[in-house]
Amino acid sequence: MATYYSEEHEWITVEGDIATLGITQHAADQLGDVVFVEQKETGDEFGKGDEIGVIESVKAASEIYAPVDGEVVEVNEELADNPGALNDSPEGDAWIYKIKLADASQLEELMDLDGYKAFIG
Repeated sequence: MATYYSEEHEWITVEGDIATLGITQHAADQLGDVVFVEQKETGDEFGKGDEIGVIESVKAASEIYAPVDGEVVEVNEELADNPGALNDSPEGDAWIYKIKLADASQLEELMDLDGYKAFIG
């Protein structure tokens, strides 16, 4: 499994043509206490750069942007009842979507972990 990072602070871990997507620890730390997560529905299609959700915290609301083209195949339903899980495990159990990749070559435009660490430097 390979993990990639976007400049909008999303991570995406790819296994075959299915990717798991969430926000980075850095993004969760910047947001503060998350109180609500608005998510797309299973079957929704989107393009790279499209807004695919909103995270609201006590500090601000922040959009979630698609790092690649795809289709939502699973939504992490736990976040509806427990949005604070994004603070506890943003790069683990608190993933936001599982998506079917439309164009795996778009992953090449994203950063690896070292590149992301340098980006947030």
